[in-house]
Amino acid sequence: MSAVIEQAVRDARDSPAIAIAVGEESRPIVFGGAAGTVTVGRFRRQVHALASRLPEASHAINLCEDRYRFLLAFCAASLRGQPTLLPASRAADAVAQVQCRHPGAWCLVDEEASAAGPRHWRLPVVLPEAGRGTLRVAPRALALVGFTSGSTGVPAAHAKTWASLRTSTAQNLAALRHLWTGADTTHLVATVPPQHMYGIELSVLLPLLGGIAVHAGRPFFPHDIVAALREAPAPRVLVTTPVHLRALLEGLATDPALAPPPLAGVVTATAPLPPELAIRAEQRLGCEVREVFGSTETCVIASRRTASSPAFTPYPGVHLQPGRDGCSVRAPQLEAPVVLADFVDVHDDGRFELRGRHGDLLEIAGKRASLGDLTRKLQSIPGVDDAVVFQLDEQGAGGVRRIAALAVAPGMDERALLAMLRTMVDPVFLPRPLRCVQALPRNATGKLPRADLLALIHTANN
Repeated sequence: MSAVIEQAVRDARDSPAIAIAVGEESRPIVFGGAAGTVTVGRFRRQVHALASRLPEASHAINLCEDRYRFLLAFCAASLRGQPTLLPASRAADAVAQVQCRHPGAWCLVDEEASAAGPRHWRLPVVLPEAGRGTLRVAPRALALVGFTSGSTGVPAAHAKTWASLRTSTAQNLAALRHLWTGADTTHLVATVPPQHMYGIELSVLLPLLGGIAVHAGRPFFPHDIVAALREAPAPRVLVTTPVHLRALLEGLATDPALAPPPLAGVVTATAPLPPELAIRAEQRLGCEVREVFGSTETCVIASRRTASSPAFTPYPGVHLQPGRDGCSVRAPQLEAPVVLADFVDVHDDGRFELRGRHGDLLEIAGKRASLGDLTRKLQSIPGVDDAVVFQLDEQGAGGVRRIAALAVAPGMDERALLAMLRTMVDPVFLPRPLRCVQALPRNATGKLPRADLLALIHTANN
């Protein structure tokens, strides 16, 4: 483990309190959006004022759309001893399920919220300021509870203390700092929502604990992303997903006037980044594309430059042990090893390559394949804009669950897609049914919740 990370672990473990919103009062912590540039001093005063006004609650469910207001509400709730719950999505049903599990939780919303339901509290339009001094929390205090995406089933809860988040943030800083070496303040633009674990690590905790400034918005379309990057002083870093990155490159290709300013780097996660997309992004954007690997259970634990290597380099102190049902992870921010459903091949030097997930592997008639590899092959067919291969709940011949697929392929039909896919995979793994749809039900981070896939395939079948 590096000396930097060892020191971070000691500080997180032994300090009587952890400071959040670190740095001098004049340091910018947020830029862009309606509030403009906000300094650490102003941020602290607004957090103190907001904390005194929050309703009595056991937990907070932070639904703020504006990233600055999310940061304010997140820190204010922590000062009040209210851990933040991060539902798998901001859909009403997902939020209601979390509230049922935590009856004392209140939802915090900003002025962008279309409606406020029971136990919803809207942040003031004009944010008051009060108090002075640093913002401090106990290291062992619970900061948040993250819920898995539900892409493989029911979302599961994973709690994080401020000590563990401080350690994992130090890991991210050490791994990514080479992108902006020598800069006083790095300006970050994120397309991922702060309610997602990857989003909170890179666009909330880095500004709070790492001295980085973040754009207040969450740009989605290529024009919005470029506009946000133009608001960012250099050095600029884009935190995004493969879905958003692909859309950005397509937008730049079709609109020559849509030119982003020079970037120091791009960070991506939430889904495997195809090497060809990474290479194309580095060539077009003129910077390194760094893919990080992590989970709600572990936080980010490794990174790779996908354009040049298929192997991830673990963060200092992180060790992966392959097993029959996935891999066991030990990391400085974890109190005990965590088992992930990912299969990995670990090299002699500790680097590792992903080989699929438990539940992703198929065995039919003595032959093996993976849903991830089948998806990549379907996506590679010319004319296919997006696609996914997955298993249905119903069993087919021989008691094997049937394989299905959804594809976004304008101008193509299902028979032609199956014919092309037949040349690439063994016939026993051909998806039946395969349905063409207008769009896949991706959530805000580009993931595909299983329940939404099942609903769409059944709708397409009717």
